[in-house]
Amino acid sequence: MEFMGLGKSEGREKDVFVLLSQKVAPGTLEEFVGQEHLIGKGKPLRVLIERGQLRSSIFFGPPGTGKTALARIIANKVNADFYELNATRLERGQLKETVKNLGKLSKIKGVPPVLFMDEIHRLNKLQQEYLLSFTEDGSIILIGSTTHNPFFAVSKALLSRSLIFEFKPLCKEHIVEILKRAKKLLKEEKGVDFPDKILVKLAEVSEGDARRALNYMEVLSIISLEKGVKQITQEMLKELLPGRILSLTEDEHYDMISAYIKSIRGSDPDASVYWLVRLLDAGEDPLYVLRRLFVHAAEDIGLKNPDAIRVIAACKEGFEMVGRPEGDLLLTLATLYLATSPKSNRVLRALGRAREVVSKTGNLEVPLHLRDSHYSGAKKLGRGKGYIYPYGKNKGVKQQYLPDEIKDEKIYEE
Repeated sequence: MEFMGLGKSEGREKDVFVLLSQKVAPGTLEEFVGQEHLIGKGKPLRVLIERGQLRSSIFFGPPGTGKTALARIIANKVNADFYELNATRLERGQLKETVKNLGKLSKIKGVPPVLFMDEIHRLNKLQQEYLLSFTEDGSIILIGSTTHNPFFAVSKALLSRSLIFEFKPLCKEHIVEILKRAKKLLKEEKGVDFPDKILVKLAEVSEGDARRALNYMEVLSIISLEKGVKQITQEMLKELLPGRILSLTEDEHYDMISAYIKSIRGSDPDASVYWLVRLLDAGEDPLYVLRRLFVHAAEDIGLKNPDAIRVIAACKEGFEMVGRPEGDLLLTLATLYLATSPKSNRVLRALGRAREVVSKTGNLEVPLHLRDSHYSGAKKLGRGKGYIYPYGKNKGVKQQYLPDEIKDEKIYEE
């Protein structure tokens, strides 16, 4: 089997047309945008990369968040050859032949090559476990990429030998930063200009996926050249993405979100789904909607149904995996679950009352019997004296937990 050189993917040498997303792909950690929780200064993945000590890993998260780009950067950083395969396009025997040849290459060069396996969850169990011996002996550095939760989709044996890194959807600001890099390139190559407000709109409708935003941008540049127009307009964007452009004013945005949340609070599933669809059709960021649902689950449902938080968290995770339009089902599920759930605002009232008391009484001292007593000399200072451990024979015994000055305050009420 013939292998391509560093930074090339299988079959890439046959391509005549190079995608914009490939042209503006980052080449260094300094150029990489987003995923600060993984590659920020001092973060584990960055430390491993900079020291050249990264071992086989699984990158999982939504599409267009930088998994492939970072794998290439890693290969460059450790001066290793980079080879890319897609599990959905493997031919019979191709995996074994590739890995076998990479093992030989590792012995010749003394540096293990990086094998990037896109959509690794599509490999069957036998194929995944075939990779084990090669990752264990260090003859290759395997980086598997998947949009699925690896703890469900990847062999446990392979997981146990891999580091797991979760990629998050890119925020709007990160995508705009990437689009500005592409804007400069398109201006130089084609003379096409993208106003900053168009870049913001593209970032808003890309739902955390930089590749999608760049693909939109590239299509717009082709359309503009066809029309003989050098500057992208709002009208051109609407033609490309009808119904997906955020058309709400700031007031309309907050008014519609307000109607949505109030409908859920009022236990009206019909109105709740109606306002959800209105928001989505106007181009609202689905992750913003999910963030509002998290707040609502605590504020208006709270202790009546604490599982609501778990349901919203599961819907958010699912949405980040599948994206739109299928993800709209998860948004609808979350909306209907909250709209039909029993309501309680005890959490909100307790928080508000506690803040009111703290504001009124200031920084009251912690009673001696509640202070930490797990250090030498604490007893001599009276720390913890009189505290009653409320289990066993003391179960049900009442004691005071508030400072004396507010011992009769009622903060939590049924």
